[in-house]
Amino acid sequence: MRAKHPDPRDVGMVQRVLALVAALFGVVTVFAGTRVLTGADPGYLVWLPLLLYNTVMGLGYVAAGFLAWRSIERGQLAAAAIFTLNLLVLAAVAYLYTAGQAVALDSVRAMLLRTVVWLLLFLGLAWLGRKRRRGLA
Repeated sequence: MRAKHPDPRDVGMVQRVLALVAALFGVVTVFAGTRVLTGADPGYLVWLPLLLYNTVMGLGYVAAGFLAWRSIERGQLAAAAIFTLNLLVLAAVAYLYTAGQAVALDSVRAMLLRTVVWLLLFLGLAWLGRKRRRGLA
């Protein structure tokens, strides 16, 4: 039995959904970070370097969403880079938290969420890329 070739419309629709998730996640991240930077109280201790990192990365998330919209391969590379950076920052923040530094558990959890979201976006784009390549072969 031959494998069914993927319908390019299905691949394109999933690609657009993943790109929109990435971009919207970035917009929400920039909005939340900007609110705290301008004085809103998030309800927990804020570690300024992490807040600045996340706010700037929010712009990167939006850019990665645009890349993913236009190209699965470029979106996949951007998602992999963001996931890797977030994983490194998560490790540092988790270490600081366990060492008793001024990092809130909420910050560790939020960084874990960001890292998981970008892992899922990367895996989704990688899956789409493989699916599309099989359909073109």
